Amino acid sequence: MEVKVGKGMVVMHICEAKIRVRYKETDQMGIVHHSNYYPWFEVARSEFMRGTGITYGELEEMGLMLPLLETHCYYKIPAKYDDQLTIRTWISMFNGVRLIMEYEVIRDEDRAVLARGSTVHAFTNRDLKPINIKKKFPEVYKIYQKLSGN
Repeated sequence: MEVKVGKGMVVMHICEAKIRVRYKETDQMGIVHHSNYYPWFEVARSEFMRGTGITYGELEEMGLMLPLLETHCYYKIPAKYDDQLTIRTWISMFNGVRLIMEYEVIRDEDRAVLARGSTVHAFTNRDLKPINIKKKFPEVYKIYQKLSGN
């Protein structure tokens, strides 16, 4: 999905991944344990990457890694067992070395936003040394630049 934003009409690529809450993801109160949101972010991020035309696996085959540096999540409304959820994902910042992904967890039944989160990543080589992909992988740089709306 592409969304046009503002007067300058910045185009953002937004990916949506579907998740159904499993019983094992809930606690005694029937509420999803907070630790489960991060694997959901990973599922959505992997789907986003697949949608770019270059999967995580293909990036790694090229010698390009994308380790996680930070993660945040703000929990607004609890998700519960058997809720059907949509995890919306997009790039909010990309500078050639760092990448910030944003997430919204939406309950399909009423379109309520249950949580918002973000993850910060760095493009590195296999030795986890940061690299500027604009110089080393210009074709990958162009893809992420376009997807971030820059």
